[in-house]
Amino acid sequence: MADRVELLGLNSAELEGFVTQTLGESRFRAKQLSQWLSRGAEFAEMTNLSAALRGKLAEVAVANPVRIRESFRSKLDGTEKFLYELRDGNLIEGVIMRYHYGDTLCVSTQVGCRMGCAFCASTLEGRVRNLSAGEILGQVVAANRHIRGEDEGRRVHNIVLMGSGEPFDNYDNVVRFLRLVNAPEGLNISLRNISLSTCGLTERIRQFAGEGLPVTLSLSLHAPNDEIRRKLMPVAQAHPYGEVMDAVRHYVEVTGRRAVFEYALVKGVNCELRHADELASRLRGFQSHVNLIPLNDVKERNLCAPSRREVQAFLQRLEQRGVSATVRREMGADIDGACGQLRRRYLAEKRP
Repeated sequence: MADRVELLGLNSAELEGFVTQTLGESRFRAKQLSQWLSRGAEFAEMTNLSAALRGKLAEVAVANPVRIRESFRSKLDGTEKFLYELRDGNLIEGVIMRYHYGDTLCVSTQVGCRMGCAFCASTLEGRVRNLSAGEILGQVVAANRHIRGEDEGRRVHNIVLMGSGEPFDNYDNVVRFLRLVNAPEGLNISLRNISLSTCGLTERIRQFAGEGLPVTLSLSLHAPNDEIRRKLMPVAQAHPYGEVMDAVRHYVEVTGRRAVFEYALVKGVNCELRHADELASRLRGFQSHVNLIPLNDVKERNLCAPSRREVQAFLQRLEQRGVSATVRREMGADIDGACGQLRRRYLAEKRP
């Protein structure tokens, strides 16, 4: 099982080599196979391939290493959360959010996370392992197949790498995934429709700026200074505020893409007006946007969200100081919509 080839993780040249060299088939079979893989088909469904070839594929390869084990749809806004199962039995999560401009899928890059951010349920039990490029792409393919079952014209238009895991802690597989998902012969999703969220691994931010992948960089900032950021995010001990901001500024200068700063508002920690003033001073002259996120309560850490009135006051103060900012729409609140909540609840229920 473990040594079967994950076909979704191969680029077009590698897939062609697999078909011609490993399977001994003609080159045109690679194109046929690629089309089926992009639609999320299993080998038995690939009807323009011979039965013998389909049997051979089933012995040596896997079409999609990810399957949707369960799905939960919000009665509030139609947001749908997926509990994906991997071939080794590990579980990850994904969320499909429906907007007027198309469907956005939140994708995971690791099983769990080791960054330790206080407001995130994904990190409570640490990182189990990295996902392969094929497993990251497999989430998109599985989600596409699922939503096409309801409406053949629907598909994932936008991707946010904001699920469980720190993308830059799985750098090589994430970069490979981005090239695969953008490939014209595959899903052909524009890189400009993809956002990557990082807690601030500065060396990787600078490295990523040189990859030629014009995705939107979203920095999990969550504080106006080092003192507060260190309380919320252990990574801030290794990567201080100024260093992180310099790396993001470098990314903006190299790519020409506006940066997004994610700021989870935590009651009694980082959401007073003086914090908004300090944040605004930090961002003066920065080509950026602030995405304010009312916290999903994390019971294990005794953290909770401020009131709606406090959120609006914080937003208005930023706008008064000339900062582009919005409050992120709360979605999927009735289905454990926040990252890591569903997986954690599911695992807890299965424990003896």
